[in-house]
Amino acid sequence: MMTSAQLRAARGLLNWTVRDLAERSGVHRNTVTRIESGATGAGHAIETLRHALEAAGVEFIPENGGGAGVRLRKADRPSSAPSEGEAGIIESSDM
Repeated sequence: MMTSAQLRAARGLLNWTVRDLAERSGVHRNTVTRIESGATGAGHAIETLRHALEAAGVEFIPENGGGAGVRLRKADRPSSAPSEGEAGIIESSDM
């Protein structure tokens, strides 16, 4: 289940306006606004919005004791690129 706060945050991560999300999902912008304000309960439109946001790279993080949230998936990197923290590390045996 996606909360209204997660919806607003996801849209913000993508730098999308309500109109952008409405166009990409096929859900009317007034419906998007009602869902974001919490005035509309769960339904088909919420799942449609979620699918559009996930297709754009948003991951929804479920409530796990630290609060529900959202994040963007990492972009695929070329296989020759060093992983995070790998570049510039000197092993103690190299000294």
